[in-house]
Amino acid sequence: MKINNLILASSSPYRQALLKKLHLKFKAISPEVDERPLEHEAPEALALRLGKLKAQALCEKYPDHLIIGSDQVAVLNGQQLHKPGDRAKAIEQLRAASGNAVTFFTSICIINSNTMCCLTDLDVCTAYFKTLSCRQIEHYVDLEKPYDCAGSFKSESLGIALFEKIQGDDPNALTGLPLIKLTSLLEKFGVHVL
Repeated sequence: MKINNLILASSSPYRQALLKKLHLKFKAISPEVDERPLEHEAPEALALRLGKLKAQALCEKYPDHLIIGSDQVAVLNGQQLHKPGDRAKAIEQLRAASGNAVTFFTSICIINSNTMCCLTDLDVCTAYFKTLSCRQIEHYVDLEKPYDCAGSFKSESLGIALFEKIQGDDPNALTGLPLIKLTSLLEKFGVHVL
């Protein structure tokens, strides 16, 4: 398999920026998938299913490719967090997260579209939020406008100041693509980053 036959099944600029860190040639193509959870679906199962579904969605159109799919599900006090979409919802999410922990389940799936060999993994990362004042939350939201981010923050920039600590194996997973797990899976397909 040629390294230049790599596809990231995502339109996310954050995932694309993360994958570029590995200095691999790839195309980013948005998959068309229904991202609604199934009834009683656990967050980790949802993340894994959607990551695989995104990769599978491009297999027929792109034979002889390694296709990477990923999805992230954020959970606060048993409730799934979605992308806020606007200022008011972002402030509301951060008020709820203040002084609490948010767990992020980030899946990674690679499918060889020629053989349909599929490998998956899941990263679990927990972000512990500081107790934040309304003024701090509003100031942060107005500066970064994290409306397209589940949890309403950008950990790769000023959002890191919202946390007391982060527990997990890969800081990249919090942004949306677990690069440590991704490189391990790529090696199993014969793609060595180093």
